[in-house]
Amino acid sequence: MAAKLEFLGRIPYFSDLGPSELESVRKLIFEKTADRAEALLLEGESPEHLYFVASGVVKVFKTSAEGKEQILSIVRPGESFNDVAVLDGGPNPAGARAMGPVLLFGIKKNDMAMLLRHHPSIALNVVRVLAAMARRLIALVEDLSFRHVIGRVARILLEHAGGEMGGGPRLTQQEMAAMAGTAREVVGRSLKALEEEGVIKLDRHRIVIVDKEALQSIMEVPS
Repeated sequence: MAAKLEFLGRIPYFSDLGPSELESVRKLIFEKTADRAEALLLEGESPEHLYFVASGVVKVFKTSAEGKEQILSIVRPGESFNDVAVLDGGPNPAGARAMGPVLLFGIKKNDMAMLLRHHPSIALNVVRVLAAMARRLIALVEDLSFRHVIGRVARILLEHAGGEMGGGPRLTQQEMAAMAGTAREVVGRSLKALEEEGVIKLDRHRIVIVDKEALQSIMEVPS
């Protein structure tokens, strides 16, 4: 229980709460586990719960009518997903799926609304969380609109390469394509080009960054 309280205190929603307030939050939290590739949310459904990732990684994505997937965010431990739908009461704007075994902490929509009414500091934290999400989505639009595919791939590598780095997931080329808004084959060619330039090294299923500064420079080149 002490470990759960400590973890809840590190979640941005609850970072300013004291021990007694965190205990009141803990009583409303339930746990949920999921395996790799298990669906956690379906786009368009009515929201029931807000989720925080306790361990593992979750991808949040949109799917086109043709079945093409665009990953909007990779959610790591301490971060939340399904915020918008729970807070505005509308349908889930995106789907969510586990990228490996995950442990989630969940809270019911009505319980979250009660916490917001009784704890102004949580409401302020939520504003900050939503602002950060807006900034990430603006950066994604910038990426898709103004950056070459190889620059998008460079950014993904800097943020996510090699699951061992920073505790992030080990992305497949298909997942990288879904983040970069392109085809898997294009990602493959981009990785080969970066390897030929000596910026990265492809080692079986791992990608090793050899020259981080060069990769940063490639990322910053506009289309």
